[in-house]
Order: sequence, then structure tokens, then C-alpha cells
Amino acid sequence: MENIAIIILLLFGIVFLGLLSNKYKFPLPIALVLGGVCISIIPGLPVIALSPEVVFIIFLPPLLYASAWNTSWHEFKANLRPISLAAIGLVIFTTALVAMAAHWLIADLSWPAAFLIGAIVSPPDAVAATSVTKGLGLNPRMITILEGESLVNDASGLVAYKYALTAITAGNFILWKAGLNFLMVAAAGIAIGLAIGYIMYIIHKKFVCDSVIEVTLTFLAPFASYLLAEQFHFSGVLAVVTTGLYLSFRSSEIFSNQSRIMAYSVWEVVIFILNGLVFVLIGLQLRSVMQGIGDYPVSALVLYGLVISFVVIIVRFIWVIPAALLPRFLSKRIREKEAFDPRNMVVFGWAGMRGVVSMAAALAIPLTLPDGSAFPHRNLIIYLSFCVILSTLVLLGLTLPWIIRKMKIEPYSAVAQEYEVRTQVATNIITHIEENLSLLQDELLHNIKSKYEVKYNRLQRTDLPANYFGKGKTLAGNVFNEFTKLQIDLIGMERQTLEKMHRSGEASEEVLRKIERELDLEETRLQMEMYGG
Repeated sequence: MENIAIIILLLFGIVFLGLLSNKYKFPLPIALVLGGVCISIIPGLPVIALSPEVVFIIFLPPLLYASAWNTSWHEFKANLRPISLAAIGLVIFTTALVAMAAHWLIADLSWPAAFLIGAIVSPPDAVAATSVTKGLGLNPRMITILEGESLVNDASGLVAYKYALTAITAGNFILWKAGLNFLMVAAAGIAIGLAIGYIMYIIHKKFVCDSVIEVTLTFLAPFASYLLAEQFHFSGVLAVVTTGLYLSFRSSEIFSNQSRIMAYSVWEVVIFILNGLVFVLIGLQLRSVMQGIGDYPVSALVLYGLVISFVVIIVRFIWVIPAALLPRFLSKRIREKEAFDPRNMVVFGWAGMRGVVSMAAALAIPLTLPDGSAFPHRNLIIYLSFCVILSTLVLLGLTLPWIIRKMKIEPYSAVAQEYEVRTQVATNIITHIEENLSLLQDELLHNIKSKYEVKYNRLQRTDLPANYFGKGKTLAGNVFNEFTKLQIDLIGMERQTLEKMHRSGEASEEVLRKIERELDLEETRLQMEMYGG
């Protein structure tokens, strides 16, 4: 009971970090890892040791599922080549070089343990990268590659992680068998993910008509995929990712508007709590981890952490040059189809922040071997993993925005694309009204058509690049946003009137909540229209 109370108090601290992060525009993952360091130096806090299997089951499925859900399948497929090169090739390359460096640097570290370190720190964290680059106007293709890389490299990194664990616990490892087994567990994991995704699709579409149940099913789906795949010793990670991509692609068919609003809100809270919990747990264990490596001199531990972190960072820059240039050199189609900006290679290299998945993998290392003896170098491996996460988040994360501004990368804006989409939607609706609804009563026809004509006319006054309609043609001020802001202000007045009537007893609680929800939904729609989300 005492441990639960302490975790809840520390979660209040994480919430406070979130508030500071929003107020001062400070990336949340960096705040969390620094919070973990602060927790570790608070005297008197207990060490809370969770079962390694529980760590994986609690944290990985929802975190991976949320990332997959927010990834566009169309964009993922269109960028499959760079994503695959980064998510598979770079992971193997990083694992191998980090293992070599660790084995060479630490005298008593076995090869399997060295490869375990490499596998843990090989996958970057897309959440960290996108939170750091948010608002900097990176090209959507770069964001897609970073997010897609994170999805697949979590799978490849964790498969390598499991093979390294097997080599340590079972004492044997055969490379060609591991390669064949990797293909089998990957293919079977994807198949299970598709099967669970299809079953959930049918359940959502044919049987579910309640928003609460729909949102609950979104929580069950990743755990169902993960546990079923792991039960048969296949890739639970790939199963979860596949289920997420499959259902996300079909979400417009199976979710109602209320379910979508509820699901996104609930999932944002859950992911925030899970991310915070990981760093709370590592903070609570870090003191005992440091005590467990007390036999090493402090200077040696600092050197180990710096060298491994440096290798992790530099390997990404080494990889990105041939990975970006060789396909262009070998394929004329790629040269003609894909625009190339060498500054994007720097951004990709600098965006290699490690995060919560690496931390969860480190915490999930077994406490003991099958014979009951302590797992070799467990505390040292967790320490080195934390060093890599801390150094990449703080060093790369804090400097990446500065690097992007220094390279003067033209900020990408989706305003033009949004204008085209909204205009096309409004035009199609007006055409449909004119062609199919002409028999309606004149007043009704006029009112419904005017709604979309007003929307269309406002769109023509939206802020766009000065030469969007051709040389010399510019747009007037942003009347679109002014009109939307006016509507939001009037909704505020509606709220004040409603609240006065509620306090005077003229509006019951039931009526208040119903109208309040309508105003909330309308204001949310207007804010998304005005600010883009």
C-alpha cells in the first residue's frame, strides 16, 4: 500500500512536469528523463521491482498500438524503402557496433551481454523526435520516416533483444538459425496481427453500438495481439503494430464521431501516464542499480556511459549517408520521383533520441537465470541504457530545434493542402445539393445551400502563400480565422448565459450537461478549423 501511495505522489510530480512542459514549450520526454534522475536522488524512497514480464505486457502493447494508430498506412507504404533501411538495417548496424564497443570497452562483458545492450539502445523513439520537432514545420515525409522507423525498429530491436537474452539464458546462439527464426516469427506475428485486426473490425462494425464499449475494445486489441503472438513464441510487437495499422486504416468505417472523440482523449491520457510511469519506475530503481555496480570505479562508469552514448549517436550519422545516397545513385526512378535535400540527412541523424521502449526493455531484463543465479551485468546494462536515453534526449533533443533553424530549412505548412481539401469537399456538397435536392422546399434548400456557400466563400479568403494563385495574385487578410474566432467568442457567451441559468435553478443539471457537451464539440471543431488540431 505504501508503494502505491508513493507512485501516485510521484505521478503528481509527472503531471507537474507536464504542466511546465506545456507552459515553457519544453519537450516532455526530456522533462520525464530529467524527472527520473531527480526521483533517483530523493532519499528514503523504496525500490519497486516489477516482474520483467509484467513490464513488457503493461507498457509495450499500448505504446506500440498508439504509435501504429497515428501512422498513415498510405504514407508508410509510400516510404517503405527508407523506413525499412532505417528500421532493419540501421538497427542491426547499431546493435553490432554498440556490441563491439561495449565488449571492447568493458573487460568482463560477454558477447551476448554486449549484444543485449546494443539491441536495447538500437531503436529510436518517434514520440521523442516528434515532440521535439513539433511546430518546427518539418516536411511530412521526414515525419513519416521517423515514425515508421520507430514502429518497425521497435520490432526488429526487440527481436534482437530476445535472441540476446536466449543466448545468455540458454548459453547457445546459432546465427543462421536465428536469421530463419526471425523471418518465421516476423511473418507469423504479422499474420496474427492481421487476424486480430480483422476480428476486431467485424466486432466493431457489426456488433458494437456504444462508444464506451468501442473505446474499451481499442484497449483490448493490442493486448490480444501481443499475448496471442507471444503464446506461440512469435513477434508480439509486430502483431500489435499490424493490428494498429489495420484498424487505423479502417477507423472511419467502424467508429462513430463520439467514439473517435472519446478514444483520442482517453488514449492521450493513458499514454501520458504510461510514459510517466516508466520514468518513475526507473527513478525508483536507479539507486539500487547504481549500488549494484558499485564495484566499478566512478570514472570507469562515466567513461562507459559516454562511449556507448557516443557510438549510438555517431552510428546513425554514418549509416544515413550511404542509405540516402546509394538508392539515388542506383535508381533513376528514385532520382526523378523523390526530391533530395542534404539537410534532411542531418535532421534524420540528429533525431535519433531513445526513449520509453528502450527503458521498458532494460527494466524487463530477467532478475535471474534459469539456474537461479543472478542475471549477469543486469544493473550495468540498465545503467548504460539510461545513459544513452539521457544523453540522446538531452543532447540531441535540446539542440535539434536549433540545428533546424540554423540550416534554414523552409517550414512546411499544410495550409495549402487543407485549403484544397476543404474547397473540394464544399464544392462537391454544393453540386450534390443542386443536382439532387432541388425538390426540397425553397426555404430549406436556400438555408442548406447557403451554409456551404458561406463556407466556400470563407475559404477563398484564407491565408495562403502570396503567389498561390499565380504571380501577382495575393489573398486578403485571414477572414476565415476571424470568422471562426468570432464564433468561438460567441460560444463563450453562450456558456456564461447557460451557467447563470444553472445557478439560478432555471436549467437542470441534465440540461446543462447536454448543452455544454454540444458547445464543447462545436468549439473543438472550430478550434481544429482555426489552428489545425
